[in-house]
Amino acid sequence: MRLSATQCEAIRAIVSNSLGPAARVRLFGSRLDDSAKGGDVDLLVELDVPVEAPATLAAKLSVQFMRALGGRKVDVLVAAPNLAELPIHRIAREQGVLL
Repeated sequence: MRLSATQCEAIRAIVSNSLGPAARVRLFGSRLDDSAKGGDVDLLVELDVPVEAPATLAAKLSVQFMRALGGRKVDVLVAAPNLAELPIHRIAREQGVLL
Protein backbone atom coordinates (compact mmCIF):
# COMPACT_ATOMS: atom_id res chain seq x y z
CA MET A 1 0.00 0.00 0.00
CA ARG A 2 1.44 3.33 -1.02
CA LEU A 3 0.05 5.44 1.79
CA SER A 4 1.89 6.16 5.01
CA ALA A 5 0.46 5.35 8.43
CA THR A 6 0.05 9.11 8.98
CA GLN A 7 -1.90 9.49 5.73
CA CYS A 8 -4.15 6.52 6.60
CA GLU A 9 -4.85 7.99 10.02
CA ALA A 10 -5.69 11.39 8.49
CA ILE A 11 -8.16 9.72 6.11
CA ARG A 12 -9.78 7.73 8.94
CA ALA A 13 -10.04 10.88 11.09
CA ILE A 14 -11.75 12.84 8.31
CA VAL A 15 -14.28 10.07 7.73
CA SER A 16 -14.98 9.62 11.44
CA ASN A 17 -15.28 13.35 12.12
CA SER A 18 -17.47 13.98 9.07
CA LEU A 19 -19.67 10.88 9.09
CA GLY A 20 -19.36 9.26 12.50
CA PRO A 21 -17.47 6.26 13.85
CA ALA A 22 -19.63 3.70 12.00
CA ALA A 23 -18.49 4.92 8.56
CA ARG A 24 -15.83 2.81 6.87
CA VAL A 25 -13.25 3.74 4.27
CA ARG A 26 -11.36 1.44 1.88
CA LEU A 27 -8.37 2.18 -0.29
CA PHE A 28 -8.55 0.53 -3.72
CA GLY A 29 -6.97 0.92 -7.13
CA SER A 30 -3.39 1.64 -8.09
CA ARG A 31 -2.28 2.79 -4.63
CA LEU A 32 -2.46 -0.83 -3.45
CA ASP A 33 0.32 -1.78 -5.87
CA ASP A 34 3.65 -1.22 -4.09
CA SER A 35 5.57 -1.55 -7.36
CA ALA A 36 3.59 1.19 -9.15
CA LYS A 37 4.42 4.88 -9.14
CA GLY A 38 2.21 7.95 -9.04
CA GLY A 39 -1.52 7.77 -9.49
CA ASP A 40 -4.41 9.21 -7.59
CA VAL A 41 -5.89 7.87 -4.36
CA ASP A 42 -9.14 5.92 -4.77
CA LEU A 43 -11.33 5.63 -1.69
CA LEU A 44 -14.65 3.91 -1.05
CA VAL A 45 -16.60 5.44 1.83
CA GLU A 46 -19.25 3.04 3.13
CA LEU A 47 -22.21 4.17 5.19
CA ASP A 48 -25.00 2.24 6.88
CA VAL A 49 -27.42 5.18 6.59
CA PRO A 50 -28.98 6.76 3.49
CA VAL A 51 -27.26 9.72 1.85
CA GLU A 52 -29.31 12.54 0.36
CA ALA A 53 -26.63 14.19 -1.79
CA PRO A 54 -23.92 11.61 -2.56
CA ALA A 55 -22.15 13.73 -5.21
CA THR A 56 -21.88 16.68 -2.83
CA LEU A 57 -20.65 14.43 -0.04
CA ALA A 58 -18.04 12.83 -2.30
CA ALA A 59 -16.82 16.24 -3.47
CA LYS A 60 -16.55 17.64 0.06
CA LEU A 61 -14.68 14.57 1.29
CA SER A 62 -12.38 14.63 -1.73
CA VAL A 63 -11.34 18.22 -0.96
CA GLN A 64 -10.68 17.39 2.69
CA PHE A 65 -8.63 14.34 1.73
CA MET A 66 -6.65 16.29 -0.87
CA ARG A 67 -5.77 18.94 1.70
CA ALA A 68 -4.70 16.29 4.22
CA LEU A 69 -2.58 14.49 1.60
CA GLY A 70 -0.71 17.57 0.42
CA GLY A 71 -2.71 18.18 -2.74
CA ARG A 72 -2.67 14.64 -4.11
CA LYS A 73 -5.76 13.91 -6.25
CA VAL A 74 -8.33 11.79 -4.40
CA ASP A 75 -11.34 10.11 -6.00
CA VAL A 76 -14.16 9.28 -3.58
CA LEU A 77 -16.84 6.68 -4.18
CA VAL A 78 -19.78 6.59 -1.76
CA ALA A 79 -21.80 3.49 -0.88
CA ALA A 80 -25.02 3.73 1.14
CA PRO A 81 -28.24 1.70 1.42
CA ASN A 82 -30.22 4.10 -0.80
CA LEU A 83 -27.63 4.28 -3.60
CA ALA A 84 -27.37 2.05 -6.64
CA GLU A 85 -24.73 -0.66 -6.37
CA LEU A 86 -22.39 -0.39 -9.36
CA PRO A 87 -19.67 -2.84 -10.46
CA ILE A 88 -17.02 -0.42 -9.16
CA HIS A 89 -18.48 -0.76 -5.65
CA ARG A 90 -18.04 -4.54 -5.80
CA ILE A 91 -14.48 -4.21 -7.09
CA ALA A 92 -13.59 -1.70 -4.38
CA ARG A 93 -14.97 -4.00 -1.66
CA GLU A 94 -13.32 -7.14 -3.02
CA GLN A 95 -9.92 -5.66 -3.81
CA GLY A 96 -9.81 -2.73 -1.39
CA VAL A 97 -8.12 -2.54 1.98
CA LEU A 98 -10.04 -1.26 4.99
CA LEU A 99 -8.22 1.71 6.50
